[in-house]
Amino acid sequence: MTHDQDLHDHEVEAHDLGLSHDLPTLLSRRRALALLGGAGLAAALAGCGIAGGGDGADSTAGSPSIGSPSASSAAASDGSGIPEETAGPYPGDGSNGVNVLAESGIVRGDITRSFGSASGVAEGVPLTIKLTVLDTANGAGPLQGAAVYLWHCDREGRYSLYSEGVTQENYLRGVQETGSDGSVTFTSIFPAAYSGRWPHIHFEVYPSLDAATTASGKLRTSQLAFPEDACRQVYATDGYSQSVQNLAQTSLETDMVFSDGYSLQLAKVTGDVSDGMTATLNVPV
Repeated sequence: MTHDQDLHDHEVEAHDLGLSHDLPTLLSRRRALALLGGAGLAAALAGCGIAGGGDGADSTAGSPSIGSPSASSAAASDGSGIPEETAGPYPGDGSNGVNVLAESGIVRGDITRSFGSASGVAEGVPLTIKLTVLDTANGAGPLQGAAVYLWHCDREGRYSLYSEGVTQENYLRGVQETGSDGSVTFTSIFPAAYSGRWPHIHFEVYPSLDAATTASGKLRTSQLAFPEDACRQVYATDGYSQSVQNLAQTSLETDMVFSDGYSLQLAKVTGDVSDGMTATLNVPV
């Protein structure tokens, strides 16, 4: 992928790459639909194909308890984990170009700033991200000593290390080790809604901090989705104007990742745009 394209062309190419990367994972999640017949699989693939221009976000409003920690805990106690998802075209874990996980400074809680020789700062509505990793093989108890690598786009919809203008930055990426309660906390900003995707955060779960910083032994790759009402509040603030239009072009039901179900991935969001928001999600693995 070249770095001298304008942002629009970059996003179009990126989403094409993302879909080609995504299909194996998406198909594996939809294999059960295939067992019901070709029509079921066709409908699932149609959901992928229309991710860039869905029915609009108004159809996504639902119960605020969906995707809440209690829902994830129930799933974990049943032995089911959070859905496996694509890492997309901008992972920064060595699977598509650069490997930021091997760099000194990646283990941190505040991911708003770049580290090392980079000095960029991501601006936007403050967001605290708290994930609690649960062990499905051990009665859904907290998984202590695991590690989470988390990354997402900035207010303009750009991914550090990849997107034009921020290829030399590494902000909005970080690794944290889970504590005794299985949780990790990141200080960040609310991401944009960019063309073709519902607002989301990527993350990978590793068995240990050493495994994460060597990108080995990964337990799960998944994505966190945001509730529509929180997105609308944030996107009404300065700097997010393009996100208003992009949010209206898709929905959770038509998003290429979340269209086959998002109950375990929809974060609970509290707070406000003035004081900052907090997104909370349990991650059974």
